[in-house]
Amino acid sequence: MADTVENAVSTPDLDQPWADLGLNRDEYTRIREILGRRPTGGELAMYSVMWSEHCSYKSSKIYLRKFAALPQETPRGPLLAGIGDNAGVVDIGNGLAVTFKAESHNHPSYVEPHQGAATGVGGIVRDIMAMGARPIGVMNALAFGPLDAPDTARVLPGVVSGIADYGNCLGLPTIGGQTLFDPTYYGNPLVNALCVGVLRHEDLQFAKASGAGNLVVLFGAATGGDGIGGASILASESFAAEGESKRPSVQVGDPFMEKLLIECTLDLFHAGVCEALQDFGAAGISCATSELASAGDGGMHVELDRVPLRDPNLAPEEILMSESQERMMAVVTPANIDRFMEICRHWDVQATVIGEVTDGDRLLIDWHGERIVDVDPRTVAHDGPVLDMPKARPGWIDEVNAADANALPRDNSGEALARAMVALASSPALCDRSWITDQYDRFVRGNTVLAQPEDAGIIRVDERTNLGIALSLDSNGRYSLLNPYLGAQLALSEAYRNVAVTGATPLAITDCLNFGSPYEPAVMWQFSETILGLVDGCRELGVPVTGGNVSLHNRTGDESIRPNPLVGVLGILDDVRTRIRTGFAHAGDAVLLLGETRCELGGSVWEDVLHDGHLGGMPPMPNLGAEKALADVMATAAAEGLLSSAHDLSEGGLSQALVESCLQGGHGVSLTLEGEPTVALFSETPARALVSLPASSYGRFVDVCREAGVPVTRLGEVIDSGEIEVQGLLTLGLDEVRRAWRAPIPAVMGE
Repeated sequence: MADTVENAVSTPDLDQPWADLGLNRDEYTRIREILGRRPTGGELAMYSVMWSEHCSYKSSKIYLRKFAALPQETPRGPLLAGIGDNAGVVDIGNGLAVTFKAESHNHPSYVEPHQGAATGVGGIVRDIMAMGARPIGVMNALAFGPLDAPDTARVLPGVVSGIADYGNCLGLPTIGGQTLFDPTYYGNPLVNALCVGVLRHEDLQFAKASGAGNLVVLFGAATGGDGIGGASILASESFAAEGESKRPSVQVGDPFMEKLLIECTLDLFHAGVCEALQDFGAAGISCATSELASAGDGGMHVELDRVPLRDPNLAPEEILMSESQERMMAVVTPANIDRFMEICRHWDVQATVIGEVTDGDRLLIDWHGERIVDVDPRTVAHDGPVLDMPKARPGWIDEVNAADANALPRDNSGEALARAMVALASSPALCDRSWITDQYDRFVRGNTVLAQPEDAGIIRVDERTNLGIALSLDSNGRYSLLNPYLGAQLALSEAYRNVAVTGATPLAITDCLNFGSPYEPAVMWQFSETILGLVDGCRELGVPVTGGNVSLHNRTGDESIRPNPLVGVLGILDDVRTRIRTGFAHAGDAVLLLGETRCELGGSVWEDVLHDGHLGGMPPMPNLGAEKALADVMATAAAEGLLSSAHDLSEGGLSQALVESCLQGGHGVSLTLEGEPTVALFSETPARALVSLPASSYGRFVDVCREAGVPVTRLGEVIDSGEIEVQGLLTLGLDEVRRAWRAPIPAVMGE
């Protein structure tokens, strides 16, 4: 028998498993106060998942509100949708808009790497669909334990295969991302997925149920027992003694069903038969119904027994919490329901009317004619707990900052420098990622212009005008441990710069903030400093935060991960044919360094690789004004066709930029360094780029840099000798470097 509202009134003292569902005593007491009685089992299920950290952002929302104070417009105009919507939407001109967002699927990807990563891709794709857009590309940012650690050999291949299988089956190119290896992620990998979609302005959709009498339609896959309680660590036996002893906590994805769902949903948009749309993510039907009703202007009545099931033994509480994939919910007028169903049948997508929008302000859910949920939907979806968790600057950070990396021994002999360049290039931090990225289809759909290993991915979105977008994802936990405020701005700076060096103009950001336990005051201090860093950085760069995701409780045992704020930057390129590639293209081209180099080795790969994992001092100092100036130079250079190549300087400094520019372009380089060689090669000072260009462009390009206030240093020229020559110091054969750079991941994976 289902636990009805009537039963809840008559049995006020019934013991309920609120603690098992992740609620604390104060939260359970508040639920009772809101309802004026004890909750039913169904209501308790809904509150537990919707008030979970994952869904409600209860420990982070007081800080996230600071993003709303940023100007809600890009250099191209106001945002069409932003924070609070399923994904941000940016106007890119010609009547087109782009929507993009990143989310995490960290914990499921540790438990079941393949399905955890695959359903992470599926979930973010549905967020983009829910805005009315066609998904056109995906990216990912991954972090694992040490490359040679035993569990990495389990988690890494599964995560990569999950991303590849789901994205490739959907026909979406994976155009970029990053992969980190570090002991802090052992036992708690990070799997962050981004999707980008394109839509016409008139196709923009919002998740708001309105219009009394309009129908609530569930369409897509049937509901099963997979993923139950994923957002709130529900054990199903808490509700149904007759059910299975334990439900799987990781969802199971079906990319072929999702592909049908994409095409079906787009046809529904184009037919004009959707009044509102909501994807199913964490918390399943609990989320879709409460959020649609809460954001709308009325209530909602749902008959839960109408929901199509893969498992007929599911209890109503389990149906409410199931996170089965490939499902959407729409609000449809009665006049349009026949056409809606016809389109779904055409795509072989199951669709069922499960309820309607009502005049009231309640979310009412029945099970076989009995009322099991009667709540104000805002109390479920939007008015959940707001926690101001204790935060405190940790005492250990002073000791870490005092262990200055700039004071570490530096061997400036040519032999030592050559060894160091190869050691960095072949380290897990910087080695070739093609074992990973070659499993992804980067060029499906035919509009990929740039993809890994380029600095940013570029996709053509308008074949008539060649209008395109650029995207980059970046984070650096080493920087953020040393100083979370500066670390956040450095992640923002690198993603911004990666987009800029392709010739694109950065417009907006999304983020995915990965942190440890909110119960640790040091973690909440790191989080609050990160938000301040991003807010101040975005304000100075003139780019809005369109939305994002927070993932807390990332820790192995009692040890939280290093703070890892991932920043995704979206840029626009008016003509993708002008994009600038990374690799050196022509022998005889001049090689220039843009920007100023300072002795900034704190948090660097040089410090990590050459000094046995040392991490100390301060990270490089962001220079956001210089980043903007560099971006302006690159946009002009691309539009005028001045450059043959461009590569940002980031991890590994000039050394790694030289290695990658040579290996990707198939040419060598001869150069002369200024100042101390170790600093010149390995410092990670931001706001710098390595460019090459023909003599015919040299004078004009230097003038552009001078007008923008960007320092220019001529290093040397591109050569055909197959070597990196640093005059007076060293010569490295590219074949040797390439072998060392390519070897690490295949060696560990047994290939």
